[in-house]
Amino acid sequence: MSAPTHLRVRQVYKLTLPDEIPSTVDKLLAAAQNHFQLEGSYTVMHMDKDFDNQFFTLTSTDVVNDKDTIKLVETEPSVILTLTPISEPSASSTPVPLDQSQDESSSASSSDTIILQPSAEYRSEPWPTNVVIPSFSYGVEMILEAGNQAYQRDGSLLQDPSIYSDILEKLAEAIYHNQAYPSALQQLEVVEALLNKHPYLKERGTYSGTYGKLKRRNVPCPELHINSLKGKSPGERHPAKNCKKPKRAEVNFLPPYPSGETNDSLERDRQELLNEVKKDNAKLIKEKMANTFSYRRLKVVSDSPAAADFKERWPALFCEAEIKEEFGRITTIPLEQTFMHKLDEYTPKVIKLIKGKGGLVGIKMRPLLDRLSQKQSIEMRHETVIRSLILYLGEKEEELFEDCLEDSRSDVSNHILKILVVHGADEDPVDVSILVEGHEILVQQGATVLRTLAHCSWD
Repeated sequence: MSAPTHLRVRQVYKLTLPDEIPSTVDKLLAAAQNHFQLEGSYTVMHMDKDFDNQFFTLTSTDVVNDKDTIKLVETEPSVILTLTPISEPSASSTPVPLDQSQDESSSASSSDTIILQPSAEYRSEPWPTNVVIPSFSYGVEMILEAGNQAYQRDGSLLQDPSIYSDILEKLAEAIYHNQAYPSALQQLEVVEALLNKHPYLKERGTYSGTYGKLKRRNVPCPELHINSLKGKSPGERHPAKNCKKPKRAEVNFLPPYPSGETNDSLERDRQELLNEVKKDNAKLIKEKMANTFSYRRLKVVSDSPAAADFKERWPALFCEAEIKEEFGRITTIPLEQTFMHKLDEYTPKVIKLIKGKGGLVGIKMRPLLDRLSQKQSIEMRHETVIRSLILYLGEKEEELFEDCLEDSRSDVSNHILKILVVHGADEDPVDVSILVEGHEILVQQGATVLRTLAHCSWD
């Protein structure tokens, strides 16, 4: 079982409240921020004496008593993304470096952190929550301004269809900046934002996501080329057959090669990586893995290699650090920080939910609920919550987890995808392995990676 992670506590103060303890967490946080003159966004955590003085996310002040200990953890700031033309840089679209938004509780020291500048070819932002329409050319903006005034005055609609080309081209560039294959809902969001800003365009024309694809077919783009007839094998050259599109949250699904790189140069980097893995040169491995990301994604998406073959070609990827890095490259989301924050946030709500479950599912969850009532480590508590949630949603726990004792390991050759948890005499996990296609792809993984991969695999 992995050693517990200790959070860095920078300052400790005594908080004296003039009145009674506030009735809500928000009021308690506001009182602490006002007293200590703190700015920014914080999560309030409470030391639970029933669980060996470990900190949990505070959801109600009812559990807070006099002389209790709370912790204020600074949270990541929210980011509002703005769609702007990729040919016209804007200060509002500058990516925020990941290292600026990481939680202070990270156990990695600054001397071990390797900061790599994101490649210009990769997307650094997911689809925005609020779509902002970019500025068009000067002539088009003048026409739209006059048209909007006429619309406000007497409801006049578009009388000059010649501006369509410029509008559609700018929108196509802005959309492609975040998504090569926008969904119907995403296209609708753009249309609504456009009509809200320029009501003069209402009822006179539509925008189709195919326009951006047609405009970019003359520009090399792996995400579009792989689904073209030329990019498919001879037996699959049908427009609707075997289309490869990004899944939910995949921001960099199939990015282009870095500037100046070719198949040959990136293959040389891959071969050099095989030697660096033997030397355990973490800094150089991280740099080369980042540089070969687009080459690796092309092989994954186009060839769908077997897990064992892929591990043989890219052994550096199959470790905890690089799994987190690769997840961040694809989704732009820090894997462990995000998962652990959300798990702590929802654990009390999930426990309350599963305690109220009856019937056969409630009977199956009873042993897990009994474990929750005992004094557990935070790792065991999180694992119990995830296993309970799987049962609560009607999933079969045995389809994801394979439990065995240390002296009687299971046969793994028949498992397609499983998490093998080896328990010691005290029932705590002593070894965690990830099984894919009958092979142990990841071995000796810690409890955090177990919980994270369990969630991702199940989802």
